Amino acid sequence: MRLIFTCCHPALSREAQIAFTLREVCGLTTEEIAHAFLIAPSTLAQRIVRAKGKIRRARIPYQVPSRNDLSQRLDAVLHVIYLGFNEGYSPPAGGTLTRHDLSGEAIRLGRLLVELLPDAEAEGLLALMLLHESRRDARSSPSREVVLLFEQDQSRWDRALIAEGSALVQRSLQSRRFGPYTLQAAISAVHAEADSAADTDWRQIVALYDVLLFADDSPVIELNRAAALAMRDSPEAGLAVVDAIFARGELHDYHLAHAARADLCRRLGRTQEACAAYEAALALAQQEPERRFIQRRLAELPAREPQG
Repeated sequence: MRLIFTCCHPALSREAQIAFTLREVCGLTTEEIAHAFLIAPSTLAQRIVRAKGKIRRARIPYQVPSRNDLSQRLDAVLHVIYLGFNEGYSPPAGGTLTRHDLSGEAIRLGRLLVELLPDAEAEGLLALMLLHESRRDARSSPSREVVLLFEQDQSRWDRALIAEGSALVQRSLQSRRFGPYTLQAAISAVHAEADSAADTDWRQIVALYDVLLFADDSPVIELNRAAALAMRDSPEAGLAVVDAIFARGELHDYHLAHAARADLCRRLGRTQEACAAYEAALALAQQEPERRFIQRRLAELPAREPQG
């Protein structure tokens, strides 16, 4: 924890704080971190080199700051822990769907942070990680194939983690000092409380995404909202949002954005567009279980209509 707070010193830029911490504390490769940032590995490497030099020149101490100084670094520390969790929950490349060593370590750090600083957003982040982790075993089949949320065997969800995460969400919301992590945790809690995808309260999920977008205007969050909108209203409504994101020039290098568009086109019977989008996703995906999933989806589509 001392090393994390050292790497997240306010003398460093926000991007350098997060990249340096993920490299030095979490042990992620430059390529893995660059994937999380959606930037080139060479750009990421330069940030890390500059951060190391700044720490040496400024003689930044290796210590947890005083309580009065904690708030200056808390946002970066939360971001780093969550990115570390995401790299374990859904590694960007390789042959495994999850890396429990990374996600488990992120949860451990989240618990330590809540003990050190009982902040509403620290509790919200811990809740979010616990609720995601509760579904880890159900995310893959016995043959290690991807199982989507709507198709998971909910008896394999860890109810103890869901109960702990849901309680933390409620406590953070009641504090009225919550932020994006708590809102994401609240969305995950709605999924956890539903008996099935059909019983999910999609109105509440879309409403939570609306608030989340106001707090964190991220194209990835907007993409997730599009998926919820497609469930609440129609696939056409979700597809319009995804196409608007692409029209702005965003997420073209993000395989899950193309996969989302492909799924919506598939549901609408727009086979050729679905094929093209799945192929774009496949070209970008580097994780083997995800690649196999996309290939299966492509094989399940009806044959393309002849061109010309």
